[in-house]
Amino acid sequence: MNYSIFSLGSNDGLAKKIADKLGVELGKIKCKTFADGEQHVQFLENLRGKNVFLVQSTNAPADNMARLLLAIDAARGASAHEITAVIPYFGYARQDRKARPREPISARVCAVMLEALGTDRLLTMDLHNDAIGGFFRKTNVDYLYARPVFLTFFKDFFKDALAKDDLVVVSPDAGGVVRAQSFAKRLMKSADLAIIHKERDVPNQVARMKLIGNVEGKIALIVDDMADTCGTMATAANLLVESGAREVYAVTTHGLLSGSAQETIEKSPIKRFFITDTISAERTLSPKIQIVSVGEIFGDAISRIVSGESLSALFEAE
Repeated sequence: MNYSIFSLGSNDGLAKKIADKLGVELGKIKCKTFADGEQHVQFLENLRGKNVFLVQSTNAPADNMARLLLAIDAARGASAHEITAVIPYFGYARQDRKARPREPISARVCAVMLEALGTDRLLTMDLHNDAIGGFFRKTNVDYLYARPVFLTFFKDFFKDALAKDDLVVVSPDAGGVVRAQSFAKRLMKSADLAIIHKERDVPNQVARMKLIGNVEGKIALIVDDMADTCGTMATAANLLVESGAREVYAVTTHGLLSGSAQETIEKSPIKRFFITDTISAERTLSPKIQIVSVGEIFGDAISRIVSGESLSALFEAE
């Protein structure tokens, strides 16, 4: 099938890995920012009748989302056959409901904009809430999970601990229990799980934490979907050490690492912090942070989309 993959600038490194996995060159496109901050996009090759894949994480969301929307409109106007927005990190996913009066449901706003411009398919990874797919009416939404990539990596990295049944998976909050459990039951015989119950007084600030479960003498692995300011993660790590954990590691799909997040991680007892490259790896990262690439799984997914195969087969071998 005739298809092209374009990188819109937010994550050129991941886009290149995807293209390499598929054995193709990235499509030619010009993206620039005008002096006043406006975005401009121009495809430099013929799109007529092609399946077009646009790779663009939305962090930072204002500029990168705008560029993605402009590219979709340009591809539709250039008579592309099918347009797939490949959004490894989908911004605004945490704003998936109306928590207070007179607020927007921002994730739905993003879905409406993408759909209105003619996006045929969305390919994304580890949405904060999979139910966001329900905001789309016509666009097909395909989910990928970083879990298979991390599991393959951890089975080797924690080989000794797994052999001794010394690993315990930790959910940093009640909402992440299902995610943590999915790691635990695929990594360990006993599937040991601990849960941190937290109460927030204001967003991004945890007032109180309580550990449910036993981590005494164990190697603790905190599992979450994203790391933003990392205050919660660091506080959780301190609580685990106080509760007798021998070592603390953390893993998250989306490493936003906003503000002083890396400094917070540096000062925490976390020994190694694993993230993926859904957000560009072309930035200075703490020595504690290690990237596990998801380029191959995105490449496999696009290959399956192009050939009409099932994406669920990517997770059946776990």
